[in-house]
Amino acid sequence: MSHYKYDRLSAQDASFLVFETPNAPMHVAGTQIFEAGPMKTADGGIDIERIREATRAVLHLVPRYCQKLAWIPYFDHPVWVDDRDFNLDYHIRHTSLPRPGGKAELRGLVSRVIGQRLDRSRPLWETWVVEGLEGDRFALITKIHHCMIDGQTGVDLSHILLSATPESTGFDGETPPFIPRPAPRPRDLVFDEVMRRSILPMRAANSLQSIVRREGAYQSIATRGRALAEMLGWLFNARSDTPLNGALSPHRRFDWLSTSLDETKAVRRALDCTINDVVLAVATGAIREFLLRRHVRPERIKFRVSAPVNVRASDDDRRFGNRVSSWIVELPVDAGDPLERIRHISAQTRQLKESRAALGVEMMMAATELAPRLLLPFVARASSLPINMVVTNVPGPQFPLYMFGARMEASYPLVPLLEGTGLGIALLSYDGKLCWGVNADYAMVPDLAAFCAGIERSFAQLKDLAGLTGSQGSIAILTQPSARAAKTS
Repeated sequence: MSHYKYDRLSAQDASFLVFETPNAPMHVAGTQIFEAGPMKTADGGIDIERIREATRAVLHLVPRYCQKLAWIPYFDHPVWVDDRDFNLDYHIRHTSLPRPGGKAELRGLVSRVIGQRLDRSRPLWETWVVEGLEGDRFALITKIHHCMIDGQTGVDLSHILLSATPESTGFDGETPPFIPRPAPRPRDLVFDEVMRRSILPMRAANSLQSIVRREGAYQSIATRGRALAEMLGWLFNARSDTPLNGALSPHRRFDWLSTSLDETKAVRRALDCTINDVVLAVATGAIREFLLRRHVRPERIKFRVSAPVNVRASDDDRRFGNRVSSWIVELPVDAGDPLERIRHISAQTRQLKESRAALGVEMMMAATELAPRLLLPFVARASSLPINMVVTNVPGPQFPLYMFGARMEASYPLVPLLEGTGLGIALLSYDGKLCWGVNADYAMVPDLAAFCAGIERSFAQLKDLAGLTGSQGSIAILTQPSARAAKTS
């Protein structure tokens, strides 16, 4: 039996290494803001040693935190091996804002941190503990490479040091020591990869038989074939050129805001759509404003977003890596009427759900497992060419969380920018709020604060439609058909 240990990255995980360029780092990130509470030290700082020791105590639950990348010779495919030189102090950083640090100062620090690529010679994560915030608060900035996790797993990991009660004071019991497992030799990796590929056709056949038994031959093959054909069709239907698309700079701007989850649910009920439809409609209104400020005619734009879809099975919620697909949704930026916008989006998402369009990405990734070296660059191109930006929405806990008694006020997520896309929006629901994190290229979006204000105005328009702001005539508006809705239904 082989004495060495390693984990092979899936094709989808490895794709995020292919996507990464010097100006497009592929880490997911987040900014969590806490009340200092019992984490405050006698000199007014934050107890960084407590955070270090708590992290050390959970490393055995997060094996990727102690692993780094290695590569299979000739096949050029990545694997995870234990880092014999793992040093926790490198990954947990401690810094401070000039006191009292406000949102502008924190926003500037976050923007600088997220613009820096993670060191591929080490485990691919960092946590920055930031003290000095006004109002007796501190922040955590987390960075984890997308090849390790998807959005939902990222939320789970970002909460690993948190508890649902303020009384929790730490982790009981003995901390298991980190003992690195032996790493394979290059020839071991090559031999294993040759053997793995020799049985791939049999695995593929067994997988196809399982699908046919579960869904029926005709239904499964036809549905998956249509989904794959639709996904490939986007390659020949390129996105419109907009001021939000172009060559990325190495620098980023990051901003955030919160909206009410209860109000979002009320809008969803009043307009007979999903929460994700409301999010996309809000983003559409803000993008339309942005285009008009740039003197761009929205009616000439086909503005498409990628909306990631979680396809993780209920029995693998705790597995690392990526289990995500995506929908491509065309946002009606030409529509000045917010009701027309949300009707158009809702019609699209219903059709995408009914047609099981998310299977297209799954099929591409399954094919890529057979020949990753040849197909991964193609997948990278297919993922970014048809879209103008990414909008992702991840559910989180609807109750307050605490770090050793310090209450978390908000958690703002970040989605990385694909090459050519200058803006990305990520949302996380937490304790009755929708926390919006907006990541932007520094040069393409110098007025990011104005864009975030546009999000608030766009949401206010939908609340007005739903009758949440005391406006008159909202019920009459809801019953009027729109030309676009009629066209797309």
